[in-house]
Amino acid sequence: MNITIRKIGNSEGIIIPKEVLDRLGLKAGDIVELTENQDGLLLRSTDDDFARQIAHAERFMEKYKTALKKLAE
Repeated sequence: MNITIRKIGNSEGIIIPKEVLDRLGLKAGDIVELTENQDGLLLRSTDDDFARQIAHAERFMEKYKTALKKLAE
């Protein structure tokens, strides 16, 4: 997905599409963390509840990876 950097007042920023915000459970006023790595930029929610849910989902997917793979076929 390509997003254009836009002038916003005296700053510059990006507009995150509503569909992406909805999928991630983010809304106006939420705080996110921006980090730079070798591949570019990473934007991550700092919501502890969100991080906890992602960690739980990762454990679930690892535990049931065979069943999930069969369901995806």
